[in-house]
Amino acid sequence: MKFRKLGNTGVELSSIGLGCMGMSFAYGPTDEQESIKTLHTSLDLGINFWDTADMYANGENEKLISKVLVPNRDKIFIATKFGFRFKGGQAGHSGAPGTYFDGSPEWIKKAVDLSLQRLKIDEIDLYYAHRVDPNIPVEETVGAMADLVKAGKVKYLGLSEASAESIRKAHKIHPITALQSEYSLLTKDVEREVLPVIRELGITLVPYSPLARGLFSNINEVQNFTDEDFRKSLPRYQEKYLENNRNLAQEINDFAASKGVKGTQLALAWVLNQGEDIIPIPGTKRIQYLKENIEAAKIEFSESDLKTIDSILKKYPDVGERYSEGSMKLVNN
Repeated sequence: MKFRKLGNTGVELSSIGLGCMGMSFAYGPTDEQESIKTLHTSLDLGINFWDTADMYANGENEKLISKVLVPNRDKIFIATKFGFRFKGGQAGHSGAPGTYFDGSPEWIKKAVDLSLQRLKIDEIDLYYAHRVDPNIPVEETVGAMADLVKAGKVKYLGLSEASAESIRKAHKIHPITALQSEYSLLTKDVEREVLPVIRELGITLVPYSPLARGLFSNINEVQNFTDEDFRKSLPRYQEKYLENNRNLAQEINDFAASKGVKGTQLALAWVLNQGEDIIPIPGTKRIQYLKENIEAAKIEFSESDLKTIDSILKKYPDVGERYSEGSMKLVNN
């Protein structure tokens, strides 16, 4: 396993982390025992960076992770997030009816204690604001987060899907160590303004959904998605964009095959190739895919390879938004 530095902390993390959301939430049926085996296997493979959030199955994902985290605490750098809440306690995704965001200092104080209880640990390594609350100054949110560092409940602070302006404001209140945002072959929004700013400030980018939510492996299986799979609601899987994305995925997969790898591996390798200050966290609940993801770190690109990938993407630009309209309102604030 190769390692990369986390911001200016001196901490070294596996160059590929593990997103744990799908083990409990959002991507169809779950299997706790299989997920636990996957968590153990990730440690065996040298992955020391796990990512979760309090909203994933309304805290159940944190509880699941605790079963492997606690006996292996010294081997794992754990990140979790706060902010999304559910009216009536009915868990849903970020754009679901009844889901709302709360970045208030009052909620932060409660949320961190609840996460610590579910994870069964004394200190969270990296604590993210899951979004920037459009109704509360980011300085207030980060100020309350900084108090958690002083209290010894959190080591490092992060933001997720924040704008360049919000990142600068937050960083003045307390050092921001990591920014978690979607980044993949299909989603490059951060390249315009955000990536230059975080590089200036020494903040690590932690891309989630670096495999474009499995689009390169499952674009032809949309009809088989269960009702629990939130991808059914995403524009990229809707009829308007489906044909474009099927063709794009097919060409990426064909090119990957010519290099002796899978499309998902090529997509992850592309993200890794964008800089040593980038640590992607592909999510999986299965050992097979975990092992495939690890192999992506071995892929090297020539200039010709990168030009080919870019030319494929340019042929199919109409990929659709990455989230529903409601969810998009909470990104880049």
